[in-house]
Amino acid sequence: MAKTENGRQAAVDTRSIRTISSSHIDDESSLGSDSEINGFASERQTDKYGFIGGAQQYSEESAQDVPPAVLRQREVKWLDMLNHWDKWMIKRYNKVRLRCQKGIPPALRGRAWLYLSGGKVKREQNQGKFQELDSQPGDPKWIDVIEKDLHRQFPFHEMFVSRGGHGQKDLFRVLKAYTLYRPEEGYCQAQAPIAAVLLMHMPAEDAFWGLVQICEKYLPGYYSPGLEAIQLDGEILFALLRRTSPLAYRHLEKHKIDPILYMTEWFMCAFSRTLPWASVLRVWDMFLCDGVKIIFRVGLVLLKSMLGSREKLKACQGQYETMELLRAIEPRYMQEGFMVREVLEVPVTARDVEREHHSQLKRWKKNRGELNFKSPPRMHGARLIMLADPPRRQDLQQNPTIVLEMPTPQLRKDKRSKRKSKKNSLLAEEIPNPYPLPSDTPPPPADPPAPPAVSMAPQTEKDSAQLQASPPADEPPAKESPLQQSTQSLSSTEQDTYL
Repeated sequence: MAKTENGRQAAVDTRSIRTISSSHIDDESSLGSDSEINGFASERQTDKYGFIGGAQQYSEESAQDVPPAVLRQREVKWLDMLNHWDKWMIKRYNKVRLRCQKGIPPALRGRAWLYLSGGKVKREQNQGKFQELDSQPGDPKWIDVIEKDLHRQFPFHEMFVSRGGHGQKDLFRVLKAYTLYRPEEGYCQAQAPIAAVLLMHMPAEDAFWGLVQICEKYLPGYYSPGLEAIQLDGEILFALLRRTSPLAYRHLEKHKIDPILYMTEWFMCAFSRTLPWASVLRVWDMFLCDGVKIIFRVGLVLLKSMLGSREKLKACQGQYETMELLRAIEPRYMQEGFMVREVLEVPVTARDVEREHHSQLKRWKKNRGELNFKSPPRMHGARLIMLADPPRRQDLQQNPTIVLEMPTPQLRKDKRSKRKSKKNSLLAEEIPNPYPLPSDTPPPPADPPAPPAVSMAPQTEKDSAQLQASPPADEPPAKESPLQQSTQSLSSTEQDTYL
């Protein structure tokens, strides 16, 4: 199925999704060639997502602008969640889901995706594993195919536009490491766009573990030989369409259009090669939080939007016309606001997906026998992934990339010197204001303890409350505040006026 992807037509052939040999690859016709890059190098302007020359169609029109003040508030909330991730996921998961539906702030999207997918915990539990895999040469059978696929992944994105650039190098490292990590699966071409999207938001090691989690927890079996899992999910999508859009279901059934013809690239690439980029990011925010049911919902929204009315069906009386209609989805149905709203309203839950999976699996075994590749069970969402592999507290700690070492004073043996040095170290951590305001007066030096003063009762209850409520400023509790010291020499009337 041909589809507009980043301003170009991409052909979808289920046989070419998973490539064993390089015979199907036409290296000379790639859009990532140097000659085509040089053609628009003089007009190399990128949008806010990093795509050059407006190559990502409809991004500006479909994106929703969030006010900066709202964005700052969301960033503060997400920082608090990331600092206490285990508590939020266990006790307030519905709030996490709601904030993912609203959209993760761009500045924290990479870190949030790593936490949601469980990649952070996986990385901490396998320290040094990626470096070990990265240092190995890899299987030549997969290396050759990966190298020829590198320049096909988002060729008009500033990160992957240059042959041999840092983006393509990191993409090669991640894909090669996965073939060594799961040699029984090897490499599938649909893994490349998944890894590329992750690399746009995080370093290579984090992207590797994010890819591992997506392949093993969210979409298990999708990239295995035979593509049995994706075919099974195609039947599940078709069964769910019968309930959500009977018109579209009957039309596809009438013309015997198999789901594998239109949903393979949608599901295997998690819509990263189908939707405008603003919608891709919002779909991924919800997908990594709630699991594969979001992918099913997006597919149902597209099918219902394009085939769910009698007026639209009049224009596609046959199989060819229907496929042409699904190849060119109208931009208004892919806009960020419309897509998110419709996805949240689709009445499909994880339980519905599992129920249909059980039914379709029984039908598969009856008609085709046992599956050749048995994939691990699918995890529906970040919470189930976390509960299946409970993290340790140190696994969730954020390691800063910039560490400042503060000089610590040498401590003496006597207790008085220890107390003094401790006080000095506390003062050393405070950065003084080089331009103090007139009200920023330094505290007076500490005087020797004065004899107890004669208590002077305030004239009114208001004065008494003010006197009790005024705490000492910058002094230990045992000493008198500057306010009390200064009022000892005042008369009763002057004291009331001062207070």
